[in-house]
Amino acid sequence: MLDTSYRTAYNEDHEAFRDTVRKVLAEHMEPYIDQHEEEGIVPRDAWKALGEAGMLCPTVKEENGGLGLDFGFNCVIAEELSYLGTSAGFTLQNDITVNYFERLGSEEQKAKYLPGMISGDIITAIAMTEPGAGSDLQGIRTTAIEDGNHLVINGSKTYITNGQNADVVIVVAKTDPSQGAKGTSLVLVEDGTPGFEKGRNLDKIGQHSADTSELFFQDVRVPKTNILGGEGRGFIHLMEELPQERLSIAVTAQGGAQRAFDEAVNFTKDRKAFGRTVFEFQNTKFTLADLKAKLQVGWAHLDWAIKRHLEGKLTTDEASAAKLWHTEMQWECVDAALQLHGGAGYMNEYAIARLWRDARVQRIYGGTSEIMKEVVSRSI
Repeated sequence: MLDTSYRTAYNEDHEAFRDTVRKVLAEHMEPYIDQHEEEGIVPRDAWKALGEAGMLCPTVKEENGGLGLDFGFNCVIAEELSYLGTSAGFTLQNDITVNYFERLGSEEQKAKYLPGMISGDIITAIAMTEPGAGSDLQGIRTTAIEDGNHLVINGSKTYITNGQNADVVIVVAKTDPSQGAKGTSLVLVEDGTPGFEKGRNLDKIGQHSADTSELFFQDVRVPKTNILGGEGRGFIHLMEELPQERLSIAVTAQGGAQRAFDEAVNFTKDRKAFGRTVFEFQNTKFTLADLKAKLQVGWAHLDWAIKRHLEGKLTTDEASAAKLWHTEMQWECVDAALQLHGGAGYMNEYAIARLWRDARVQRIYGGTSEIMKEVVSRSI
């Protein structure tokens, strides 16, 4: 269990909510993690269970059918999910896609999608990455060309989280290819629309519970009213959401790192070698002491970043620095923790194996560590 007694970002309401989150996850997620990993997807009944508990999209304003809570409640959910060791795609909906709908959506779009997103009846995805365009979003080739009152979408996307489950996808596409980034728009495509096909559930190194898919669009016709936000402002809208997206990843990284550390402590205190516990060896104690110091710094920095974001002050370069530091620290922590498990750490029956696998992509999605350094360097 995460020790939150020294945290500074949260108040009593956040911690009371955390108790609820832990109970819901203990009932609806923890017993089924192995099943989710094997099946490569989290079933809809889990989404609905979280929705009933107020754990989906809690920041949606009351006038839009939500609880109207601050982003700190999202962070509580993200911390507990990552500490539990599940890669379920709830945080994508909570921390990323719902903001696009509520902030940019028309009244009709908000009324159509937000209630279902809150209840778990509607699962969403955002399709940015393409086979030939990852971090360089300006290089996307998917088009949505005007044809009367409709747009005709052609192209493909890959590595899309929630891709198999998604009922509606925010598709990043060029509505005016001649304008480059200025010709990019966000277009809503619903599951079942003719010409829209979901490819295979991709076979990944880790994060097996997260359904991650290829998406294909062949002459997909949608009304122009499916544009989310301003036409030609898609790239700007994406940039506006970067601080929260990258902070969200930093939160999950810190929670995952703490779980790996705790697993290593428990294992080394129980495992015997040469007549004493592995923990009693100086190398073990020094390794764990080094990690504990970094975790202490990490939680303090994370609280600073969360509070700064709640105040509306967290900048893109600050959030990028947070993602960079916390995900790199997470990898250091899970790798060292696995090493301290010895051969057992390489066995999938131990939680550290999954924590190690799942951590690797944290330094890639949401902007690679190399891109994060580039972004931070621009602020110097």
